[in-house]
Amino acid sequence: MCGVVGWQSISRQNIDPQVLENALNSIAHRGPDDSGTYFDHELGVALGHRRLSIIDLSNASHQPMIDPQSGVVIAYNGELYNFRALRTELETLGHHFNSRGDTEVFLRAFIEWGASCFNHFAGMFAVAIWDKRTQSLYLARDPTGMKPLYYGKLPDHKGIIFASEVKAWLQIPGFQPTLDQQSLQQFLEFGYTFDQDRTILANVNKIPPGCYLKIQRGEIQETHRYFTPPSAVSKTAIKPAEQLEELYETFKQVVSEHLLADVPVGILLSGGLDSSLLTSLASKHGQVTTISMAFAESAIDERADAQIVAQYANTKHHEVVIRPQEVINQIQGKAWIFDDLFADWGTFSTNILYQKCRDMGIKVVLVGEGSDELFAGYGTFLPPQGIEEWQIFKLYQRYAGRRYGKYYLNFRNIFKQYLHQSAGDFCQAVRLFESQRQLPNNYVMKVDKASMAASVEARSPFLDRRIAEIAYQLPSNYLLNQKSNKLILREMAHKYDLLPSGVINRPKFGASIASSWIEENSQFRQFASDVMLQPNSWCQKLGLKSAMEDYLVHGKKGYALPSNLSIFTHIGWRLLLLELWSSFYLK
Repeated sequence: MCGVVGWQSISRQNIDPQVLENALNSIAHRGPDDSGTYFDHELGVALGHRRLSIIDLSNASHQPMIDPQSGVVIAYNGELYNFRALRTELETLGHHFNSRGDTEVFLRAFIEWGASCFNHFAGMFAVAIWDKRTQSLYLARDPTGMKPLYYGKLPDHKGIIFASEVKAWLQIPGFQPTLDQQSLQQFLEFGYTFDQDRTILANVNKIPPGCYLKIQRGEIQETHRYFTPPSAVSKTAIKPAEQLEELYETFKQVVSEHLLADVPVGILLSGGLDSSLLTSLASKHGQVTTISMAFAESAIDERADAQIVAQYANTKHHEVVIRPQEVINQIQGKAWIFDDLFADWGTFSTNILYQKCRDMGIKVVLVGEGSDELFAGYGTFLPPQGIEEWQIFKLYQRYAGRRYGKYYLNFRNIFKQYLHQSAGDFCQAVRLFESQRQLPNNYVMKVDKASMAASVEARSPFLDRRIAEIAYQLPSNYLLNQKSNKLILREMAHKYDLLPSGVINRPKFGASIASSWIEENSQFRQFASDVMLQPNSWCQKLGLKSAMEDYLVHGKKGYALPSNLSIFTHIGWRLLLLELWSSFYLK
């Protein structure tokens, strides 16, 4: 879905159909199968939609969708995985349906329950609902933030615009893209903007996960949080066997529903625990297609592990090798993928992977995103030795890749709030920070932007609301210890015979492939140098050109004290992305 709204209560000439069309065309990759618009000139409302047809490919699910009786209109992006159960419930309440898809279920759920409908949904979504009865516009985002939704005021106080991608703003007459300086500094330190409602552009905001906005006559009336992560329960108040069974049964249902589509579905299989669990559970419903990725000219190659799982689950398996030159060939022309500017290393390579999936005819893929953040998959979740202030400082260094920076105190205050919510449990506080800040603003954005740029829908079963609610309530000792992590997932795989023991016990394998190429591949390093060290570059503007020359030309990995630039790897990649991104968004 992509949607744009110009909201005025006055003359109809302020709603320019061509502007809406231009904005839709700028994000046509999100929905190449169909396009639609809706105008209410009298009340100053314009909605636009681009469709990627997944369920009910017929015109009956065309959007924007209008209910003829109430006049309620919906422009919706995403999937409701429990739409069949909701449809049955709504039919018992007297609703009649004209389509087989989930969009009409979403629409009629709003008509029946109003804004409380969001609490009924298990799915990923960014949605705009225009209720002419109350002259109210509702903008909502799913509980874990799988689908982005941006909004901001139109130039000259003409109303509100919203869209699924920031690039739609570039089509609005009078809009001047300028960097939000606080967001820029957060990006340089963390690789993304961790404030939940900020973006890299001034005057463009994003709706936080699990929230909706109500807008009337071009003014935001209310911001509601309809989803709050439940607190972890005491380990003495939980029965391990019952919790394990609930998690397993919920996973079976969630994976089954994530396979529903009227187009081919595949699974991105790395051979790690998360994607292997999805593959095993999906294979219980018939043979599935799996795709694994490897990087040429790199030590990163998990294909042998993926092959073990593919054979165990009897999948139709494919392998894709990505070479540095492929990334270089695309990197300058595809910098627009990063939209709200985040620095996840794998965005370019996974976009190539999604393109290859599309070339195979696969339009939907399941991915393992979210498992590490919800089930404590990194050493980050274990507190370092020392007092609380030292633990927070070391955590900051791990995230930022530097000794100290401007936004340490900002990060400290946010993390202390999560510590308070978690009754001082460090692991639980890290889970809240990562799942509410890092995941929706960085890692999930990689999944959304990289897949939608290739017109492929990526689904993340681990981020389904039902799985997330169980995960949040698990006490820390169910998740990790000094020897291993994601303990309950490994135990589930073992108890229900889902995977070979070697896969269940396999340690986390992670690597930053872009960083690896910058430092090890001369061709990629020369490309980065040409972009970053040019006259009037961001390196120069930010006073970092000398440091990046030391990194790219002289091979230094960082500076000793008292410099805060202890590791060049992270800041180097972020500056490269900033330069490429600016050439599209700030030209």
